[in-house]
Amino acid sequence: MANQHVVPNNGQWQVKRENSTRATKNFNTQKEAISYARNIAINQQSELVIHGRNGQIRDKDSYGNDPCPPKDTCH
Repeated sequence: MANQHVVPNNGQWQVKRENSTRATKNFNTQKEAISYARNIAINQQSELVIHGRNGQIRDKDSYGNDPCPPKDTCH
């Protein structure tokens, strides 16, 4: 189960599996990319990592079997 990353790329947004050099899919908007990556993360019980335009991690959502779930009620 690999984490899914939403990353900027030349004015578009990519969904990439962690440690992969190739994108799973490209999108025109970050919102579309997040929606697609969230579905993959839920199905694979992995983590969704959202990067901002500068490439830094902006947010994370975990959909795995975490024995110590975070108290984050943001999502």
